[in-house]
Amino acid sequence: MAVIPENFLDLLQQKKAFAHLATIMKDGSPQVTPVWFDYTGGMIRVNTAKGRVKARNLREGAPVALSILDPDNPYRYLEIRGRVIKITEDGAVEHINALAKKYRGMETYHSRVPGEVRVMYVIEPRRVGGRS
Repeated sequence: MAVIPENFLDLLQQKKAFAHLATIMKDGSPQVTPVWFDYTGGMIRVNTAKGRVKARNLREGAPVALSILDPDNPYRYLEIRGRVIKITEDGAVEHINALAKKYRGMETYHSRVPGEVRVMYVIEPRRVGGRS
């Protein structure tokens, strides 16, 4: 597991930085989407609804990459390459609500649709780089 350098922790723990999550499609082509995320216990956690493209690409062991741009300085960024180590629906609704609080200041995530199943993905950093 790679350790995030201390001089980048503000991007993960304090700022409302978005991550651009890169996954791999079944045909081998890349797919990228901006996501909300959090960082806990050295792991990155993201959340999506079951059935979306990134949900189909994010399986246990899948390689991923995240690019996190500093919202206050577009020339400062963190890149994380890693693997999905856990996929769970348990706690996923609470997790998306916590992300809505972080990014929008809302107590609950208001964009859910009836019948939507939320899924949380835990990503273990394996390689870290960036520019500060």
